[in-house]
Amino acid sequence: MWLTDKWKDFEVIDAGGGEKLERWGDIVLRRPDPQVIWNERAKPSLWNKADAVYLRSNEGGGHWEYRKKLPESWRIAYGGMTFNIKTMGFKHTGLFPEQGVNWDFIIDKIRSAKRPVKVLNLFAYTGGATVAAAFAGAEEVVHVDASKGIVAQAKENIAASGLGDKYVRFIVDDVMKFVAREQRRGRKYDAIIMDPPSYGRGPSGEVWKFEDELFRLIDGCMKILSEKPLFLMINSYTTGISPTVVSNILSLTMKKAYGGIAVSDEIGLPITSSGLVLPCGATSRWVTEEK
Repeated sequence: MWLTDKWKDFEVIDAGGGEKLERWGDIVLRRPDPQVIWNERAKPSLWNKADAVYLRSNEGGGHWEYRKKLPESWRIAYGGMTFNIKTMGFKHTGLFPEQGVNWDFIIDKIRSAKRPVKVLNLFAYTGGATVAAAFAGAEEVVHVDASKGIVAQAKENIAASGLGDKYVRFIVDDVMKFVAREQRRGRKYDAIIMDPPSYGRGPSGEVWKFEDELFRLIDGCMKILSEKPLFLMINSYTTGISPTVVSNILSLTMKKAYGGIAVSDEIGLPITSSGLVLPCGATSRWVTEEK
């Protein structure tokens, strides 16, 4: 497992009974987590100290219950980068902290390339990977997501990290259509990052289903890669899809065309109170060489 264990402004304090207790800066949140199927909590007394709790509804969805008044948004830092946090719908906060291990990878690969690097971030959400690529000194970062509101939050994260002077393009578009247009334009990228949903719809109702569209998307992305690509990274929270399945696809596509290696693993976060690890999806990477 690739473990994100360098956070100072975030921690999973405890987990049990289908929930996790987290500290985001000075604010403690309690949220459901489908991976937490064990009942035992290491520190039961801490759970009542949550500042806000996300409660699921029997009819689907849910809502936040506030134990104290929280700011509309607040900031946390990771490795010199800064991110805006807020309590959002569907238990979200605007950031997936387990992605820290992938941000570290992105920064290392771009800086060690010692050449100008153009990065494309697809299904880019609020831009954790976009911020990392800009922070690393990428020549250009293109951020693509179908949600206008989410892209606005990504712009805020770039500004919060003091990276407003970097060349970052923000695009609200359907990913498949954007990749096809980039191919027609003849644009090329040295690194491509993607965090595709299990299921989603584009701005015009385009349907995305992970297992049906991933291979086609990777094939399209290969057509807009530079002659000497640096890496291609795929993050997935899709249940039922083994990380090995995605690395197999990368072996059949990227490795076959460019050599290098295809690797994949779970990503996770340490749980402070118990010493356990909370699994948080999986990442697959094709890289030019093993680090």
